[in-house]
Amino acid sequence: MFVTLQLLHTTTYFHTPVFTSANGNTYPLTVSISLSPSDKPEQVSHRTTRPRDHIRRDNRFNKDTQLKKQSLEKIPDDGVLKKSKLGHESKVHTNCSMKWASYGGSIPAMLKALDTVPDVGEALRPWDGRISNKERSIILKEQRRWDRALEIFEWFKKNDYELNVIHYNIMIRMLGRVRKWDHVESLWNDMNARGIAATNSTYGTLIDVYSKGGLKEDAFFWLERMLGQGMEPDEITMVIVVQLYKKVGEFQKAESFFKKWKLGKPLRPNNKNLASAELNERVSHKDASLSSHTYNTLIDTYGKAGQLKEASETFHKMLQQGIKPTTVTFNTMIHICGNHDQLDEVSSLLKKMEELQCSPNTRTFNILISLHTKHNDVDMATKYFRRMKEACVEPDLVSYRTLLYAYSIRKMVHEAEELISELDERGLEVDEFTQSALTRMYIEAGMLEKSLLWFRRFHLAGNMTSECYAANIDAYGEHGYTSEAEKVFNWCQERKKLSVLEFNVMIKAYGIGNCYDKACELFDSMEKHGVVADRCSYGSLIQILVSADKPHVAKPYMQKMQEAGLVSDCVLYCAMISSFAKLGQLEMAEETYKEMIIHGVQPDVIVYGVLINAFADVGRVEEAVNYVDEMKRVGLPGNTVIYNTLIKLYTKVGDLKIAQETYKLLQSSEEGPAVYSSNCMIDLFTKRSMVDEAKEIFETLKKTGAANEFTYSMMLGLYKKIERFDEALQIAKQMRKMGLLKDVLSYNNVLDLYAMAGRPKEAIETLKEMVKDDIKPYNSSLKSLGILLLRYGVSRQAICKLEVLMKKDSSNGLQAWISTLSSLFEVDDYGNE
Repeated sequence: MFVTLQLLHTTTYFHTPVFTSANGNTYPLTVSISLSPSDKPEQVSHRTTRPRDHIRRDNRFNKDTQLKKQSLEKIPDDGVLKKSKLGHESKVHTNCSMKWASYGGSIPAMLKALDTVPDVGEALRPWDGRISNKERSIILKEQRRWDRALEIFEWFKKNDYELNVIHYNIMIRMLGRVRKWDHVESLWNDMNARGIAATNSTYGTLIDVYSKGGLKEDAFFWLERMLGQGMEPDEITMVIVVQLYKKVGEFQKAESFFKKWKLGKPLRPNNKNLASAELNERVSHKDASLSSHTYNTLIDTYGKAGQLKEASETFHKMLQQGIKPTTVTFNTMIHICGNHDQLDEVSSLLKKMEELQCSPNTRTFNILISLHTKHNDVDMATKYFRRMKEACVEPDLVSYRTLLYAYSIRKMVHEAEELISELDERGLEVDEFTQSALTRMYIEAGMLEKSLLWFRRFHLAGNMTSECYAANIDAYGEHGYTSEAEKVFNWCQERKKLSVLEFNVMIKAYGIGNCYDKACELFDSMEKHGVVADRCSYGSLIQILVSADKPHVAKPYMQKMQEAGLVSDCVLYCAMISSFAKLGQLEMAEETYKEMIIHGVQPDVIVYGVLINAFADVGRVEEAVNYVDEMKRVGLPGNTVIYNTLIKLYTKVGDLKIAQETYKLLQSSEEGPAVYSSNCMIDLFTKRSMVDEAKEIFETLKKTGAANEFTYSMMLGLYKKIERFDEALQIAKQMRKMGLLKDVLSYNNVLDLYAMAGRPKEAIETLKEMVKDDIKPYNSSLKSLGILLLRYGVSRQAICKLEVLMKKDSSNGLQAWISTLSSLFEVDDYGNE
């Protein structure tokens, strides 16, 4: 009788599912125990019972049995379960009274007395000496406050009442939930001192409370201790262990633990303490049915591990075993399949749910709403929200928040406002995340006035956090509404909720709105408001200023940031160096670089790339090469950006050999050479009339589709230079066909080619196109046209007149050139054919 009762007690207080035993019988894990006045205390086994006189003598703990663990986390807690809503306390009392009455016997009276009489002894005086084990268990379990339960527990000990493992399990669970780890340890030590052996449920409870309390290492300590004692977990404890592995993300260990347990294998290698009878009992689990709770845990574990196949197989095995899935099972499977975009499988699960008459709950609908909003099917999400209400399933805050967020990011103002009305009617509060999302919705919909009214509603309520103010400031700032962002910032200041976060987003807003002076003023005022600037504050301001070509203004803030010890890398220094270089202030760029080195901040390849590029652009080869050498000295490998810059540098100085070596490095890199670098190489080859080398690069660029108008122009120039006019004319034809005649260089190259090759009709057509596109011919191109005219009998004096007219009035001069050419070659209407 006692063993059965102990099993019921043990499982009742710590586990909730219904389990099926190996012989096929089921027993509930949540029970109501009715006790009548005639119930007598049950006899208990000698292993967990000690005579009262022995208990008195052994009140002091045996040091050898105490748990030796040092650094457990201690979290302060007053132990009182506080309720925020008015009337909740009376509701709790009513519910408790109804539950107490269900026990029958003396228990309701005892519980009422303990609830109303502060002194435990006085409250229990009428039943002193007649409180049974079962009654003590219920009394402890029904306490709403841990400190009251501990007081009653200590009173039982002091008055020589027998306390067994069930009572300790109840107290461990209660104290573990409120994270009173010192008390939990004391209970464990007390059990050892009294010779009360821990059960499966004791260890399961310890693992569970430490895991849920965030002390994962301690939870694993208890698991190791349990296995070290030769005690193999029962199904309930096994599930707790699997959940522990799941929480820490060790999904393979969770799966391995379950499989070993299911097959009856020892869970700890070389476990000499494991009794053969216990192992044989474990082996029987191979053919035994598991509970729905176990299956749910396994399915969820596979789902979180991203193992859809294993989750589905476990679900189907559950069905084959005849275990009816619960709503929790279906919710988990729907969630997993939805996350893997298996929408057809979701539909099948819903049908199966209906077949098995398993009613969906609020979480089911919430998963479906969330799933369809993620797949951008807001209409279907809305339909599920309506079906939810039609099925008399109450939407909760998650339901509203999910749908409201979906509406807000899609600017569905009307639908969002309808939901807000429902929330207001039901007295439900909008959370801060949803509040800021709806502010953004109104802003993006161009409804600024409404957005401010919506914000003020929460601001005036006085419950907004600093983070929420920051989110609203950012919403206005990101869209360039600087004055509105200022209003929110000022309202936040009125509430005295200013933190570094509000300053940071307001500085960012000023940057977006190009209010650079205001950004600096706001930053400078932080100290006055008792707010210390952080890395983000400095970083935002400096980036704003250098982006606005104000590196001189940013420099003092960089120095302050350095003094504050907030500089950890060269990113901001690089931004300043780049800004100075962009302005052509290379001395300031170098000075900033030197300051960076003095402060021990190591430059990266990007910093060197900026400096090399800046000096290369202005032809200061020596300084550029010095930075190349310095980069090599510090052991930084070059990248494609650096190599491309170097090719530009070597092209400027005409160093073909080093340029070719660098280009080979680019060719072997994953990204390959940039088209600019390839053009530079073609330019170098053109200057040396290296046709084959230039042609090889040209053909490669054509194959990859990277060749641009400059590539074609340079190749045309190369063929023109060596008077291979057929190839040059072919390239000109390709340029026309591809629409690459669009800049001054390409037009003049083609015009010059036609003049040199004696192709007057093509030359006139090109000249007309240049006039149309407002592109002026080079003097060299006009000189080539003059040679063409001379060849066809036009006098030098007439050509000189054209050149003089061109210098005086380029528009009329061009028309004169076109008229002369057209009349000479009789192609007046050529361009219009």
